[in-house]
Amino acid sequence: MHHVIIGAGPAGVIAAETLRRSDAGARVTLLGDESERPYSRMAIPYLLAEDIAEAGTHLRHGEGHYEGHGIEVRKGRARSVNPAGNTLTLADGDTLSYDRLLVASGSHTVRPPIEGADLGRIENCWTLADARRIMAGTPRGSKVVLMGAGFIGCIILEALVARGVDLTVVELADRMLARMMDDSGGDMIKRWCEGKGVKVLTSTRVTALGEADGGIRLHLDGGAPSITADLVVCATGVAPNVDFLEGSGVEIDDGVLVDDRLRTNVDGIYAAGDVAQGPSFPTGAREVHAIQPTASEHGRIAARNMAGHDTPYRGSLSMNVLNTLGLVSSSFGVWMGLEGGDRAVASDPARFKYLRLEFDEDRIVGALAIGLTQHVGVIRGLVQTQVPLGAWKDVLLKDPHRVMDAYLDCTQASAA
Repeated sequence: MHHVIIGAGPAGVIAAETLRRSDAGARVTLLGDESERPYSRMAIPYLLAEDIAEAGTHLRHGEGHYEGHGIEVRKGRARSVNPAGNTLTLADGDTLSYDRLLVASGSHTVRPPIEGADLGRIENCWTLADARRIMAGTPRGSKVVLMGAGFIGCIILEALVARGVDLTVVELADRMLARMMDDSGGDMIKRWCEGKGVKVLTSTRVTALGEADGGIRLHLDGGAPSITADLVVCATGVAPNVDFLEGSGVEIDDGVLVDDRLRTNVDGIYAAGDVAQGPSFPTGAREVHAIQPTASEHGRIAARNMAGHDTPYRGSLSMNVLNTLGLVSSSFGVWMGLEGGDRAVASDPARFKYLRLEFDEDRIVGALAIGLTQHVGVIRGLVQTQVPLGAWKDVLLKDPHRVMDAYLDCTQASAA
């Protein structure tokens, strides 16, 4: 049995190690398209902030780790898949045969279609090679523009501030973290960043990029004055790496569609991580959740099923926890609410504290929190366990801060 894994990120590495434990006699090949040891993209901001060295981004440490576990790590980019022949063709023309194939190819950055987006001094922040160029181009005091204030953008923001640059953030949406926060939460985070010396321009579109005095000039819409920078970091979105699956018959929507065993519609082919569109919790809808905990669990579950150990996947939880210059924000589940559901909100804008709970009958299905770290684990537990709150729902509608009391009472009652 030969298991081939496309992608050497967290999903791929954990899948390879799980396959080795679950199918000791099989051959396991891990295919990565970068000339780096397998690493975590989520560690790159810590590298930019100089909190860790490059070795700190590696998913596994120690020489010979993969060889010692009987995992062949090979460099190569997938070009096409032929399910009829159980073969994978690489960009260099080589072919690999497989018995089981795991697509854990992750995603790639997407730049907006604007004039000048391909100029030098405009960098993504997605690979170690990107990080090296950003570090070389951002000495303390340099002027940097960050395009994009989504989840990834705000992680990069933290790292750039740690580098001591003069930072301006430009965001097309009307608020920061538009896919993670509502208007109130996004405004609160924007005010916090501005209070820390970061200039934030929301509802602002970059219409063109051009060279100016050895740097970059950004032209903005709405008659706003242009701004200049020594370097521009682009964090305007990502898309799944699925081009090589064209013609394979594998169904693709927002990502590779998988069932509750992480199987695609094509026999012998599975998918995991940022590229996979799988069951989500609590709705059951198939969604892409591009976060490392989901990728790790995907890799483990997919590998067990590839090895013949039937293992259902309950579904991933949409979950984001972010520290932005000292202000912790979090979102869980269906934070925007369900039609017909109830909502509880407690807001203290002056103190940068915010809590929003979303209900489906007497269960919490989603939540937002800012500046309230003590609630994070409790809220996650209530969303994941879907414990009926009973009379506690009415209490929380009046005072959502009593969520800890509700959790302790309801979970103890359900365990009794």
